Amino acid sequence: MARAANIPGSLSSDHIIAITLTLQQAMFELLEADIVIMQETKIQRKDLADEMVLVPGWDVYFSLPKHKKGYSGVAIYTRNETCAPIRAEEGITGILTPPNSSTSFRDLPADQQIGGYPLASQLSSEVDEATLDSEGRCVILEFPAFVLIGTYSPATRDSSRDDFRLGYLAALDARVRNLVAAGKQVILTGDLNVVRSELDTCNLREQLRKEDFSFDDWMRMPARRVFNQLIYGGKVAGERDEGREKPVLHDLTRIFHPIRQGMFTCWDTKRNTRPANNGSRIDYVLCSSGIQPWFSDSNIQEGLMGSDHCPVYAVIEDVVTFNETQTPILDLVNPPDMFRDGTRLRPWAQKDLLPLSAKLIPEFDRRRNIRDMFMKKPTPKVAEEPPTQGTPDAPDNESSSLPSPQHPPSTQTPASTVSPFPAKRPPPSTAQNQTKRPLKRSKTDSSDPATSGSSQSRGQSTLTGFFKPKASVPKPPTSSPTAVVTQPQAQQAQARPAPATATAPAPAMAAAPVANNMPSEPCPSGGTSVHPPQPTKSPPAKTSGKVFDPIEAKESWSKIMGKKALPLCDHGEPCISFQTKKPGINCGRTFYICARPLAQSGEKETGTEWRCGAFIWASDWKSQQSQSQS
Repeated sequence: MARAANIPGSLSSDHIIAITLTLQQAMFELLEADIVIMQETKIQRKDLADEMVLVPGWDVYFSLPKHKKGYSGVAIYTRNETCAPIRAEEGITGILTPPNSSTSFRDLPADQQIGGYPLASQLSSEVDEATLDSEGRCVILEFPAFVLIGTYSPATRDSSRDDFRLGYLAALDARVRNLVAAGKQVILTGDLNVVRSELDTCNLREQLRKEDFSFDDWMRMPARRVFNQLIYGGKVAGERDEGREKPVLHDLTRIFHPIRQGMFTCWDTKRNTRPANNGSRIDYVLCSSGIQPWFSDSNIQEGLMGSDHCPVYAVIEDVVTFNETQTPILDLVNPPDMFRDGTRLRPWAQKDLLPLSAKLIPEFDRRRNIRDMFMKKPTPKVAEEPPTQGTPDAPDNESSSLPSPQHPPSTQTPASTVSPFPAKRPPPSTAQNQTKRPLKRSKTDSSDPATSGSSQSRGQSTLTGFFKPKASVPKPPTSSPTAVVTQPQAQQAQARPAPATATAPAPAMAAAPVANNMPSEPCPSGGTSVHPPQPTKSPPAKTSGKVFDPIEAKESWSKIMGKKALPLCDHGEPCISFQTKKPGINCGRTFYICARPLAQSGEKETGTEWRCGAFIWASDWKSQQSQSQS
């Protein structure tokens, strides 16, 4: 996620925790970025949907896991209006192949590859290249000015993944260094899952003290050591490793905020540590020295929710120094024939799609998002009859600009102002258009006098019929058993007081004895009834001796269906429940604790606004409730 929509070089990295169908045009407009890098998409090829791929005005490149489901995944979205890469690759080692090809990226001709592929001597011997690139952790795009690497590095889970994590970081370090050595500028961004220094995490000293771990040992941890040798200003304990003698990347966010504390990008959602900002900084935007002066800002967006991470962004100036010349950035992030001196020479076209683009996947190729089809106006069809105004040989685009005499032109705007697909307008609803649809039954057919009588009574109901009141059906004479009120019924009605909720034909009930001794008058509808006509009603049921108490009934239902009472914490607020999953005697038991977030110390506190020490087992609370009710 990012900002500065009018700055063509804005880019952003966002860890989204599973990409979903909520990827809409409005979300990308909210980000105000031109390049959006997403990590941990947690989807496979079969899970791709229109909302993920066919985003109007955007292109997208995915790296998805080859085997594991709901795991890892990286995506890079580029705005067609401002930037278009010239090469795209998946994976960090170059061993993967482009779509519909059996040749690895690193074996392609030199003019078709990005380059900088790690050598065997630079890689770890514990994990092979195919395994490193099998989890969908890297997408690489090359622009004329730089190479962009979007990555999701492995996290520290347990010791069984240490070899894979270190092997991936070694391959990433080698690829960046090789690209810089080849004279290319590099931007590395994403979730690197490494805390750089003490300034980038919370309460480090206290945690190390509890774990009986020294700060020097913490700095010497292998992943942190590799990362700090890659960036300028990184602290490295002891001698540097061979091949990593010099740093090559700058930490942009830290450059603009060198001493800022609490600049975290990741929090523990299970312990709810984000409100107190008890987190770490593991998401970065790094760049090589040649383009570091191009950036005017870099920061985090901690206010944007939706994940356990927050976005990190960086902004490039409109005009930068390239080869000692002031050059618009638009010239440097698009193919050479698309912009010149910041002016567009030709629009983005389908031919600009690279083989790795998700829009070239067969099920999405040359298609549009179904939502975009409704938002945009289809191209009008030429009417069969000659127009009353203008020349008969007018082209389609001229005739479509004339408003329909029966329907005013629509004022709805398309979902995106930039799209590779032409805007279309809906055809006017005229008689000519209706005659072009042979599969639909015309209105005149259904109103044929020979069939109208049966079709109205037995045919399919119209939509308006569900919203109109039903007409009263005539009743046959003397066929209704409730047409005449008998004498016993009338006497019972007089003797029994009407209930408070009964509807009121009281005068008719009183006139029933007289009406019983005289002939009934015919009703206008053909039936017989007393005068005045009464609505058909069943006789009132006999009341029982028990009086219905609505308050008592409500209380009874509330006990059954209402929410269970929750224990209160020391703040006098309802607690929240959790279930123990730690192996042991209490595994599976439910307990209640204070609902407030943990303090910045990461511990419960007494007498403060943060989580207090309230704790009660659910079984104990249930026993207390049973005793209080008895």
